[in-house]
Amino acid sequence: MLFSPQDEELIIDAIKQAESMSTGEIRVHLDQNLTGDALATAQSIFNKLGMEKTKDRNAVLFYVSENKKKIAIIGDVSIHSHVHQNFWDELIKEIIISFKEEKYKEGVINAILKTGIKLKKFFPTDGKSIENELPNEISR
Repeated sequence: MLFSPQDEELIIDAIKQAESMSTGEIRVHLDQNLTGDALATAQSIFNKLGMEKTKDRNAVLFYVSENKKKIAIIGDVSIHSHVHQNFWDELIKEIIISFKEEKYKEGVINAILKTGIKLKKFFPTDGKSIENELPNEISR
């Protein structure tokens, strides 16, 4: 396992912080048994978790294969149309650098917070209560 229970709590805190700035939704999915392509698996999990059903279509999934140390990021159509593939590719590069340094938690948290900044830019909250459409817990 790449993340201790304490690491997971810090990741969940980062999700909450990133989501507090926007109407966006962020999930992290940890997988111990990746056998195929990480991106295809992440897309399947994105749909399985119902992330394409958010009101603003601005959900983001961080998929982490703990057994293969691979990562994939899926941004729904609205956020993707604003940040484009280059943004996700840069985040993945940064996470890979962190993973090579065995800074797993730091890499994921940094990427979540950067995603929150983009979500805030394109989908800011109106300052009223924010509906949390998806749970913040880490899925498996």
